[in-house]
Amino acid sequence: MLSKFIDHYCRVIRFVMVVLLAIMFLLVAGNVFLRYGFNSGLTVSEELARWFFVWVVFLGAIVAMKEGAHLGTDSLIARLPLAGKKFCFVATNILMLFVCWLLARGAWDQMVVNRDTTSPVMGASVSIFYASGLVLAVSGALILLNQLWRLISGQIQESELIGIRESEEEEIDLPTPLK
Repeated sequence: MLSKFIDHYCRVIRFVMVVLLAIMFLLVAGNVFLRYGFNSGLTVSEELARWFFVWVVFLGAIVAMKEGAHLGTDSLIARLPLAGKKFCFVATNILMLFVCWLLARGAWDQMVVNRDTTSPVMGASVSIFYASGLVLAVSGALILLNQLWRLISGQIQESELIGIRESEEEEIDLPTPLK
C-alpha cells in the first residue's frame, strides 16, 4: 500500500516539476524579452525562478531516490553473495535515514529561524524556500522505510538490492584512433 502511495506521489511530483519548469522558462524568457525589447523587466522573475529551481532540484531528488537513479557504483556490491547484498542494502538505507533526519532537522531549524524573514522582492516568507529540504527529507525517509519493509517482507528482488539503475542512454562506439 505504501508502495502505491509513493508511486502516485512521485507522479504528482513529476507533474509539479513540469509546471515549475514551464513557469521558470516563461519567467526567464519573458524577462529577457522585456529587457532587450523594451528596456524593462519583471523584478520578481529572478527570485521566483531561483526558488522554483531549488524546489525542482529537491523534488527531482525524491523521484530519483524512488527510481534508484542517483549516481553510484555497484562493482563491489554486485560481487557479494545475497547475504552481503542484503547487509549492505540495510546499512546504506539506515545511513541514508540518518542523513534524512539531519536534513529534516536542519531544514526545520532554518524554517523556524526564517519564519518572519521575507524575501527581498516577493515579500514571501523565506521559510517556504527552506521547506523544500523538509519535503525531501520526509519523502526520502518514507521511500527508504518502504524499501526496508519490502526487504523484511520478502517483496524485493535481488536485482533491487544493488540500488543502481543502468543508464538508459545507448553506448556510443567511438572510432579508434589511427596508429
